Amino acid sequence: MTAWATVLGAPRLARLLAAAGFPPKGPTPAYRGLAESTRLLVLEGRLGVGVRLPAERELAVALGVSRTTVAAGYQQLRDWGYLTSRRGSGSWTVLPDGHPVPSGGLDPLPPELADAVIDLGCAALPAVEPRLTAAFTEALQDLPAHTRTHGDHPAGLPALREALADRYTERGVPTMPEQIMVTTGAMGALSAVRRLMADPGDRVAVEAPSYANVLQLLRRDGLRLLPVAMGEALSGWDLAEWRRVLRDAAPRAAYVIPDFHNPTGTLVPDEQRGALVAAARAAGTLLVVDETMAELSFDGEAQRPRPMAAADPGGAVITVGSASKAIWAGLRIGWVRAAPGVIRRLVSARSYADLGSPVLEQLAVVRLLRGGGWDATLAERRRRLLGHRDDLAAALRTAQPGWRFDLPQGGLTLWVRTAGLSGAALAAEGDRHGVRVAAGPRFGVDGAFEQYLRLPLTVGGDTAREAVRRLSLAADAVAAGASGVAVGEVFVA
Repeated sequence: MTAWATVLGAPRLARLLAAAGFPPKGPTPAYRGLAESTRLLVLEGRLGVGVRLPAERELAVALGVSRTTVAAGYQQLRDWGYLTSRRGSGSWTVLPDGHPVPSGGLDPLPPELADAVIDLGCAALPAVEPRLTAAFTEALQDLPAHTRTHGDHPAGLPALREALADRYTERGVPTMPEQIMVTTGAMGALSAVRRLMADPGDRVAVEAPSYANVLQLLRRDGLRLLPVAMGEALSGWDLAEWRRVLRDAAPRAAYVIPDFHNPTGTLVPDEQRGALVAAARAAGTLLVVDETMAELSFDGEAQRPRPMAAADPGGAVITVGSASKAIWAGLRIGWVRAAPGVIRRLVSARSYADLGSPVLEQLAVVRLLRGGGWDATLAERRRRLLGHRDDLAAALRTAQPGWRFDLPQGGLTLWVRTAGLSGAALAAEGDRHGVRVAAGPRFGVDGAFEQYLRLPLTVGGDTAREAVRRLSLAADAVAAGASGVAVGEVFVA
């Protein structure tokens, strides 16, 4: 059960059940249709684990069925292991014993295995050359001016802070260098924010699904995660659910990815961004916004929503960015944008973790931002990702016509529903067929999304088609019952 058990009202559960196919068509009894629809909602993460369901009489009224039907549906859920009840206290959603719960990540594929295994676990591309090497070569010319000093810059090199501030200003968010702290990658930024803003035991609201590595970071730091389901298809957030969680649970912080969300690829529209900022401010909740994918739009600058910080006059938003997705994962430079007072507190606390980020890498990012290499690299990256998306989608539609996905307009990931096959079993069997994939439960709080895979847009052409062929062989084996469900240690970039 989750650390915070929410009570779901009968009208809202009735709406969720209708979206999941209740009442059933054909000869399926109503009670079983109720149980099957509820089970589907739990597995897909639209109904969280640890949610207390309405009383039988209340739900019967909302659904327009008899109380006997609801009672029988609840009993079926108990028999399947998706509901537990305690006299006088109600009934809660649970997962059956043995259901895979996320833990850890898929280790990056060793280079020596690259010829034998297609890696669809990590959402990271090779660098765009020769631009990256040129930036480092030029940065070496700037290095002597810094080697004559101690080289420790806890807030980041002044030149890089200024360049990043100018970048935000160009995107419609006036920013001063004093509002920037440079970090060692986005995970370094998120770790710094977490240490300052939330203590073990604090509640943190997260999207469901969400970025696997951040979920694992928050779990290991002892935070209590409150999953909030994403909207249907690529529609953005379920704002009614966000408002309810923020109001009723009063989380200390919330972590969101509005720009080409990892793993779903969702681009949250402008109006939802402003609405969530307003709801968070009203609840006293800090919004931590992950913008690592923000510049990976396949349409370039066309119709991009404003950064969430543009809707935040009061300092409720802390933004995290990184060069890793836009430029290269090996370029471990990230940053935090926040109010100057927050940045000062982050910098002051940084001495307990590290004293600063590598100077040469920071100088290379300055060269990229100031010399046009950043935008040129992004243009090439977007073109390549769009081609990969279309190649992978075409191969999936041919080989697995029953699988479902929505085409994102940017980012690095495709979120695929596997027509009832276990994502964890597919990942285990995929290893045996030479393709590595990340199963859906990695991206959930309580083991939801079992019937999903995240496929990164890192391969195209013949490699994409071969990856799907191998994945289809794994799917055939799983469907035939040849694979057990195995959950190993997984790194998901």
